[in-house]
Amino acid sequence: MITGAPRASAWRPVTSNALLATRVAAGPARSAMSNRWVRIILRTQHLEVREGDRLIVCYPVSTSAKGAGERVGSEQTPRGAHEVRELIGAGAPSGAVFVGRCRTGETYTRELRTENPARDWILSRVIWLSGLEAGWNLGGEVDTYDRYIYIHGTPEDEPMGEPRSHGCVRMRNEDVINLFDLLVVGTLVQIEE
Repeated sequence: MITGAPRASAWRPVTSNALLATRVAAGPARSAMSNRWVRIILRTQHLEVREGDRLIVCYPVSTSAKGAGERVGSEQTPRGAHEVRELIGAGAPSGAVFVGRCRTGETYTRELRTENPARDWILSRVIWLSGLEAGWNLGGEVDTYDRYIYIHGTPEDEPMGEPRSHGCVRMRNEDVINLFDLLVVGTLVQIEE
């Protein structure tokens, strides 16, 4: 775990070397995985999968319409070092609908959207994140996991590359399914401005 969480005015991204050092410090289960990690860049609305410093794949995403922030109730995308805490939806079809991290048995259609206009659509896969920086994105009023921050699929007509979410990281369904298959619980995720 990274200690000494910064204040909002002093926020800084963790370098890939520091992020990977977190894995080694966390013990053999995490360090035995690989050097694969995820970098989410809010400024460009992209998600990168990296192996050490080498870029494996890059996807467009949509993060919070309200910008970056860590507070409960802010509807902002949290920054800093995170890990994949839960992977939900393996084997679900593209467009499978999730509510409260459970499949509803529905598959997204425009008709279903018309019937449920207020629903925040969580589709295909749910990659639930947990913060690693105590006082910054872990614990108390800034806990990423308790805020239910996910990487998840979204309807195909929702734009990517521009901030539109309520705090989560939205992806195209095909992209989030591919990403899901590249990750394991414990994969490190760096979210930076």
